[in-house]
Amino acid sequence: MLKKKSFDKKTALVLLLSFFLRVLGINSRPIWYDEAFSVLFSAKGIREMLAGTLTPTGTGTADIHPLGYYSLLWSWMQAFGETLLSVRLLSVLLGVGIVFLVYKISSYLFNEKIGFYATFFVALAPFQIHYAQEIRMYALLALWLLLALYAYLKGIKDDDLRWILVYSVITAFSFYTHNLAAFFLLPLAATSLFFKKRKVLLKTIFANIFALLLYLPWLIHLPAQFTKVEGSYWTEKPGIERLFTLLLSYVTNLPIPDSWLLLALFLTIFPISIALLQTFRALKERKTDAWRGAWLLYLSFTPAITLFLVSQKVPVFIERALLPSGAIFCLWLAWALFGTKLPRFLSIISGALLLIGAFMGLYQHLFYVEFPYAPYRQMSVAFSQYRDEGDLILHSNKLTALPLLYFAPNLPQKYIADAPGSGTDTLAFATQKSLDFFADKDLEGATKNADSVYFIIFKQSIMEYEEAGLDTHPHLQWLDKNYFLEKTEYRDDVIVYFYTR
Repeated sequence: MLKKKSFDKKTALVLLLSFFLRVLGINSRPIWYDEAFSVLFSAKGIREMLAGTLTPTGTGTADIHPLGYYSLLWSWMQAFGETLLSVRLLSVLLGVGIVFLVYKISSYLFNEKIGFYATFFVALAPFQIHYAQEIRMYALLALWLLLALYAYLKGIKDDDLRWILVYSVITAFSFYTHNLAAFFLLPLAATSLFFKKRKVLLKTIFANIFALLLYLPWLIHLPAQFTKVEGSYWTEKPGIERLFTLLLSYVTNLPIPDSWLLLALFLTIFPISIALLQTFRALKERKTDAWRGAWLLYLSFTPAITLFLVSQKVPVFIERALLPSGAIFCLWLAWALFGTKLPRFLSIISGALLLIGAFMGLYQHLFYVEFPYAPYRQMSVAFSQYRDEGDLILHSNKLTALPLLYFAPNLPQKYIADAPGSGTDTLAFATQKSLDFFADKDLEGATKNADSVYFIIFKQSIMEYEEAGLDTHPHLQWLDKNYFLEKTEYRDDVIVYFYTR
């Protein structure tokens, strides 16, 4: 009893640590386009979100994401407001819930010792911390999928009808959160084949059929959303290197400076290699929990491999959708390094390397200010102070427009539409209508009657055109031809040009 109480105290401390790490910089870190979209879109309410998502376009539906997270965020903002601190706090709480679920799963599969190490690794994992702050659906998705995994163990494996029902409901919730939930749930459901028991297989089939019935109201829209992905989606076909950089995502998170890359690779590869050797050794020696450890390894990487293979035809490989697999990866490492009788010095060295990698990633997370981030809060204050009546704030595209709109909804702002049919053409007219923020087709129409223009563009956008052999970005060429450049301001990775007639 005393031992359990002592461990409970340690677990509580780790949960407090996870909360502390996830609120670091919560109100000071810049936001980016996707986060701003989440807040602005959710604030419009359920009816407008449905119209902005399911309205048919020439290439499927207007948007590709279900409304589970947006609806939750809308409810949260009704109660706690739309400040950056408030909306990010929702993700923080979801992230702490992920840490707690890892403890529950690891304690179920192994023991409280492994549960403590697994919880500690997840609490410090930069990959988990990053998306436990981001105003997007990925922390919620990971929470649902880990809860589905726990319910699967308690319900289908242990034959508890109540938990089977929980598994079905949570599986449906995860699909309402993100369509890519399937890439974790399918490998999880395939686990029933490993048991080689007809009863387990049948329970798995019926539980998932019930989940699909609960998802049916949205499932009927899935073909149109899939068409939208095929027609225009920002991510490209992944190369095999993405499976290797995923390992860096799991340990240090990305991006990291080039000068850190070799060290990050060593910090990642060494403990993973030791963990793989211990897993195979445990299987060879037929240790009691060897198959459980191997199952965690399977859930850590099978979703990524499956997503990679599907992306060879329809590119949908985004690392943040693998957040639950990243949490399971931490649990697998905890078991392999501290539960397989690995020599103590190797356990300590491997754990220390993982900690160094975590601190590297956390530092980068807190201080990274390059693309796609920018100091929009400071920019909004500056524009409010030195903008004259009649000045126009013009964005090269939506990536800077929505974040600045979040901080400064009353400033006169416009943005140029993406090239129709391109991979970046993701903000459909129906969604623009829901946001009540429409794109202009070209600069001539956007700047009509504007005597002065503050033009905002990412440095990366300019570099892409220069690397393609052009002198500069076509938007800048047009402005240089029709306006006079008064001054240029550099704000981290964003450039603000002030033009007058």
